Amino acid sequence: MDEPLTLRDKLAIDRTRLANERTFLAYFRTFIVFLSSGLAIIKLDMFQQIKSIGLALTVIAPILLITGFVRFYYVKKHIKKLYLDADLNAEKPA
Repeated sequence: MDEPLTLRDKLAIDRTRLANERTFLAYFRTFIVFLSSGLAIIKLDMFQQIKSIGLALTVIAPILLITGFVRFYYVKKHIKKLYLDADLNAEKPA
């Protein structure tokens, strides 16, 4: 890529960065729902017959959060590389 990025390309990178943040927030929101649902099922006596589902939700919740963090930082690193490439190409004399 010898040409600097156009404004349209830079705006696309910004949209991708914002989409990455929204995706992380969706992972975090799902983590909160799984954890709270799992703990509620475990704690309430009326749900004793499905206590194993509560345990499963409680175990899956941190896995979702870790997956969200890993994915967020992986994509963030690649987006930052695009920004750095764009800045380096913009500084090259024509």
